[in-house]
Amino acid sequence: MERSLLGARRATYVYFILCGTLMGAWVVHIPAAEERVGISHATLGGLLVLLGLGAFAGMQVAGPLTDRLGARVVVPATAVLCGATLVLPGLARDPWALAGALLVFGACNGALDVSMNAHAVHVEKAYCRPVMSGFHATFSVGGVLAALVAAGATSAGAGPVATMAAIGGVSIVIALVSVRALMPAAPVAPPAEGSVGAGEFEKTGDPKEAPSPARAARRSMTGRVWLLAVLALMVMLCEGAANDWSALHLRDVLGASTSTAAFAYGTFAAAMTVGRLLADRLAARFGSTAVLRHGAITAAVGITLVALGPWMWTAFAGWALFGLGLSGTVPQLFSAAGHADPAAAGANVSRVAGLGYVGMLAGPAVIGWLTHVVALNHTFLLLTLLCVTTAVGAGVLRTKSDAVPRDEPAGIGH
Repeated sequence: MERSLLGARRATYVYFILCGTLMGAWVVHIPAAEERVGISHATLGGLLVLLGLGAFAGMQVAGPLTDRLGARVVVPATAVLCGATLVLPGLARDPWALAGALLVFGACNGALDVSMNAHAVHVEKAYCRPVMSGFHATFSVGGVLAALVAAGATSAGAGPVATMAAIGGVSIVIALVSVRALMPAAPVAPPAEGSVGAGEFEKTGDPKEAPSPARAARRSMTGRVWLLAVLALMVMLCEGAANDWSALHLRDVLGASTSTAAFAYGTFAAAMTVGRLLADRLAARFGSTAVLRHGAITAAVGITLVALGPWMWTAFAGWALFGLGLSGTVPQLFSAAGHADPAAAGANVSRVAGLGYVGMLAGPAVIGWLTHVVALNHTFLLLTLLCVTTAVGAGVLRTKSDAVPRDEPAGIGH
């Protein structure tokens, strides 16, 4: 049992790396696609919205499908589709073709994202301790891997289409090889507190005729999941804003050179990766509520330092604190959504991930709109407000098992 569980955990790492690599392989080739199709930055921005819309739609389909068919079926299937569709944006020669390619690739990537997170929830449940943040850290590693591969391929003279096709093909092979290690189904466990087990409906055969306490419990669980989704929207809006505006802040507000300004995002991303590598141990010791609350407070301090600090070093320190604080928030929210009702882990994760993804897409646009009213650095105070609100709402994560900190993690070791 321990060997099979360890294998499932390693396989989940593989799929997270694949998802990050496939998305990263598209991101690093965006400039080449823009030049080949012959579109402006504004048109590209509109087309990238289609990528997000496709991802959102894929998430909503894959979540319930994962609950019905099992992650062992849906995860590799979506990984294969994602690998196969990666080359489509590279093949596009006009805006309409690129729009369709991004919509399809986004849907496949979103479906993989939700299904692998649902499987990660089941692995975490079997481990009886937090492991979700580690999975999200390997997603970031996948993005770095894609950048390195693309840089090496370009140096060797390979074009974007060949590079994307090669990455997609290798990803398909790895996805198929890793199937056997995945968990065959969600681990059998009593319904989580606030959820309703199937047995409660079997007595009548009709959910509408379920006892009133059962209906109330299900409504309470659904409401809790949507609260988690709102928190995810806020923290992922913050992450999206950092992705697109951190470098511009250093260049336009503090007068840094373009090369120096690039380190702002690098500092944020590096801090986020390190934080995710540490967040599981912190959640095991202090509880996921503490990780979300104190992480959001740390992020609020960091982004306030960015907004109000007049020096370069305060900006770098602020972006580092912002990344470190945000690093553990999304994994805790995804994990809580999946554990709210193990029988509907995929559907619940898709709700939280979907609304969170809307926030990530909206973040850059919201900041851009606010720059018409106030200075760029002062727009970041909105992110401070969102982080403080998240800290206040962190109690929605609290359960009986999370109420008391644990001195030693339970379950199977690394």
